[in-house]
Amino acid sequence: MNPYVLTVLLFSLGLGTTLTFASSHWLLAWMGLEINTLAIIPLMAQNHHPRSVEATTKYFLTQATAATVILFASTTNAWITGGWNLQEISSPLTMTMITMALALKLGLAPMHFWLPEVLQGLDLTTGVILSTWQKLAPFALMLQLNNTNPTLMVTLGLMSTIVGGWGGLNQTQTRKILAYSSIAHLGWMILVLQFSPSLTMLALALYLIMTSAMFLTLKLTSSLNINSLACSWTNTPALTALTPLILLSLGGLPPLSGFLSKWMILTELAKQNLPLTATIAAMTALLSLYFYLRLSYAMALTTSPTTLSHTAPWRLPSKQLTLILAFTTTLTLGLLPLSPMILAVMSF
Repeated sequence: MNPYVLTVLLFSLGLGTTLTFASSHWLLAWMGLEINTLAIIPLMAQNHHPRSVEATTKYFLTQATAATVILFASTTNAWITGGWNLQEISSPLTMTMITMALALKLGLAPMHFWLPEVLQGLDLTTGVILSTWQKLAPFALMLQLNNTNPTLMVTLGLMSTIVGGWGGLNQTQTRKILAYSSIAHLGWMILVLQFSPSLTMLALALYLIMTSAMFLTLKLTSSLNINSLACSWTNTPALTALTPLILLSLGGLPPLSGFLSKWMILTELAKQNLPLTATIAAMTALLSLYFYLRLSYAMALTTSPTTLSHTAPWRLPSKQLTLILAFTTTLTLGLLPLSPMILAVMSF
């Protein structure tokens, strides 16, 4: 892709998200979402492969449907209340429609069916943008909604954790596994959103760091399925040794960073007198942990039988930028000791 065109598209991605962040008017927020969607579509279809075009079409139709519902619901709310303010939604029907439309944009269950299929058709660079940056604008709107239905939010959260864990069990493609991992993590955030928005922001920040580290690892090793993970030992031995720790951090095991958000979310749910919800969420985390362990076993404990006796590829200089990967990996593995400082910052 032409560097100037790529620069314009990336600038439009940032502009759309920033516009949604800064707006308190439904039309401006909707415009930001649309700019965001239209900017990533050329990036998704740049490979000119039928699978990429199919994924781009599915993504466009899904996001257009969600944006239409948001526009219709906000217009209905303006007709009822006489204003376009994000936080002035009086009708329960309008609030439910907007919540479900944002859930469709985020890929929450049961509106999750598009996410694994779309992510499977993309390259890993565009996949990391779709899994991280594209979640920010809908989440900004979700955080600003008042008077959301608590039952609806808990139901969406629990269904997402269950589907995200259950759906990834029988997958062999790494991009689909990370898609179901994204669904499960978003479910954890939605569970605690109405009780502690700051805790949701912490969980979102940790999710962005851990998912970026995993996507960049797969890009560096060119691993698109579980079988190809076994070939990464000769290419990047140090990264292969650290990748199981990244996966276990995604699973939420101590003493890694991913444990912090899950532990605090379960604590908050217990404080809100929701012990059954916390128990179900903790049990569904075991489903996700299974396929994380499966990836860890394939990468660190399995050696490919086709290794040739020639110059080890890791001796050759890498042409990829690994600074971001090193930064995100360090944060993924070592943020838990800083949890007192993080909690102190959240309390302000």
